[in-house]
Amino acid sequence: MNKHVKNLAPETTDLSRRSFLVGTAATGLVLGYAASGIDQALAAPAPASFEPSVWYSIAPDGLVTVTCGKADMGQHVASTMAQIVAEELGANWKDMRVQLASNDPKFNDPVLGAQITGGSWSTMMNFDAMSRAGAAGRIALTEAAAASMGVPAGELVVRDSRISHAKSKKSMSFAEVVKSGKATKTFTADDLKAIKLKTPDQYTMIGVSVPQLDIPSKVNGTAKYGIDVMVPGMVYGALVTPPVRYGATVKSVDDSAAKKLPGFIKAVTLDDKTTTTTGWVVAVANTYAQAKKAAAALKISYDGGPNAKLSSESLFAEAKRLQGLSDSGEFFVKDGDPNAAYGSAAKVLEAEYTTNINIHAPMEPMNATAEFKGDILHIYSGNQFATRSGAIAAGAAGIDPKFVVMHQMWLGGGFGRRLDADMMVPAVQAAKAVGKPVKVIYTRENDMTMDFSRPLTYQKVKAGMDGDGKIVAMSHDVVSAWPTARWGIPDFLTPSVDKKGPLDSFTVNGADFFYTVPNHYVRAIKNEMAHNATPSGQLRSVAPGWTFWAVESMIDEIAHATGKDPAQLRISLLDGKGKNDGGAQRLRNTLLAAMGLAGYGTKQLPKGEGMGVACVSSQERATASWTACVAHVAVAPSGEVTVKKLTVATDVGTQVNPDGIRAQVEGAALWGMSLALFEKATLKDGGIEQTNFDSYTPLRMSQLPEVAVNVIANGEKATGVGEPAVTVVAPAIGNAVFNAVGARVRGLPITAEAVKAAMKA
Repeated sequence: MNKHVKNLAPETTDLSRRSFLVGTAATGLVLGYAASGIDQALAAPAPASFEPSVWYSIAPDGLVTVTCGKADMGQHVASTMAQIVAEELGANWKDMRVQLASNDPKFNDPVLGAQITGGSWSTMMNFDAMSRAGAAGRIALTEAAAASMGVPAGELVVRDSRISHAKSKKSMSFAEVVKSGKATKTFTADDLKAIKLKTPDQYTMIGVSVPQLDIPSKVNGTAKYGIDVMVPGMVYGALVTPPVRYGATVKSVDDSAAKKLPGFIKAVTLDDKTTTTTGWVVAVANTYAQAKKAAAALKISYDGGPNAKLSSESLFAEAKRLQGLSDSGEFFVKDGDPNAAYGSAAKVLEAEYTTNINIHAPMEPMNATAEFKGDILHIYSGNQFATRSGAIAAGAAGIDPKFVVMHQMWLGGGFGRRLDADMMVPAVQAAKAVGKPVKVIYTRENDMTMDFSRPLTYQKVKAGMDGDGKIVAMSHDVVSAWPTARWGIPDFLTPSVDKKGPLDSFTVNGADFFYTVPNHYVRAIKNEMAHNATPSGQLRSVAPGWTFWAVESMIDEIAHATGKDPAQLRISLLDGKGKNDGGAQRLRNTLLAAMGLAGYGTKQLPKGEGMGVACVSSQERATASWTACVAHVAVAPSGEVTVKKLTVATDVGTQVNPDGIRAQVEGAALWGMSLALFEKATLKDGGIEQTNFDSYTPLRMSQLPEVAVNVIANGEKATGVGEPAVTVVAPAIGNAVFNAVGARVRGLPITAEAVKAAMKA
């Protein structure tokens, strides 16, 4: 799937051709650099700085500033990039700084691809390139120092921002070399590729829990998030959104009451040619409080559109209808002939698995500030997909994308929500309408009801076993909205194996598991009704959040139906045969590690308690992080589930910052638990019913279980850690519930009512 990121084209062609000469036409543009880094400076590097790579520079004072092309939403990816550079550069950590990249085309790297942050791709896809960038800087500095000291470059040692020659006792700091002006060596792509990088046994920085560089500024308040942006002459916009999630249109706006309120400027009805929004109105006023009061005073009539009568129930009904059609959807996996194998199978199981709509709800609500400076549109916002979002902002303004400069800010949570650019549309159109910079801030209600949510899904799984209980066939149909197809970027879609057309693999990843099953079909079916009524996005874990719920639950059901231990059945299926070579063994090892750490199978548990296992290869088969979980739960007679402990083992290959990895895995596991037990949004009359945290109820602090994490670092290629643990927890909990009280629940979230009903069944 990596090629889909590298080959991003349709919405970014103009951006990639841009010369960025606009930088000379607008004072203070600074090539679109965002306010970021430890001091949040907007200034370009001083002329005397040495820039070995577009991704970092070394100032005359020796400070190394790394520019991160990924969105930093608390996962500290900017510090991770700096740590990778520092390892090969030989810099002292106290000399490292970070800043965030703009949408300057120079940051659309031919190796690293588009500026997108998701899929647990960042470290995985950037590790080699950033390592080579660091090494190139070390080589250039070393050669410059050798020339200054009159010694052979091969005899120099670089450590802690200093270049030393043991024989002569001479040394130079990075600052001294940069000031000398002799560090001028440049590298071609072939030169970079030829550099010999360190081996894991030579690392002095990678694998060390150094302090995250962004924390001091976030603690002292100098870090600037999108919601913090202030520009001269700025006014505010507050949204009025329709009762229907998508498809409504504004029939009329009565602003007579708003005009009587202090500070009111204008009510702007969005005309969004990008089709990102429908039926929105922005009340613009001098302050945000005034804008909110004005928004509340507007009287708006709507045409609810084609989705006004739809509900979660109707979306599920349509999903079931589509799954029952033999010719619907496209095949993602088509190995062997499951249908023939079922005919001779000793036992056949079928089950339906569902997940409901889920909302991102990051703590910093969506926001954006738009400012026109002559022909140039400046957008200030925290965004996970700058390459696409710049094009959407341009479309909303009706201008060429080359005239859009995006200032990347720190993100107060993203989790996939900020892959979308809807927050930019009202800011841009309001700024254009009133002739002033406008900051738009969503209320929590706006944020929840207009979220690009995780889609409602319906899955049908069928499995056949022979007389020995061995799985001989499996068919898996996945019906959902197609979030990635909504983006309109062909390179993000995957050709179907049955040649029927492209499919959204980000709705079925994970169903192509590493278990050995000789006859295996996976069908991706687009629920057009859900796709239109609930335009979906990518929520942390993406497809594996629902596909592994079905796969790992079915594997458990098969184990119990054939009298096998669920963990041992998984181990036998992870034999590494054929296309599963390599990956299956790594997944097997994580399962064994989690079982050992949890004491699975070695403890006599009280009545009503149970342990359940699951193991996953999230995010994608080609970019997997091997992760396993043992969940220990207690189930009350009422059906209420209490998670006592989650034990997670994950194989990350090469770990950059151990503390950061553990934090990511712990957070991901708790998010997975929240999705498993507590989070549910519903559609009624075309609108999302849950509007705040009183009705949409994520995991609370009082509900936290013990979380034990085993990180397996084996020197293999670095993998991602932000999402895999999300995907493994729900099936582990569901399987634990069955082991505790014999209740098999097949829908998320696992509610007390569902468990109690299953106990009676």
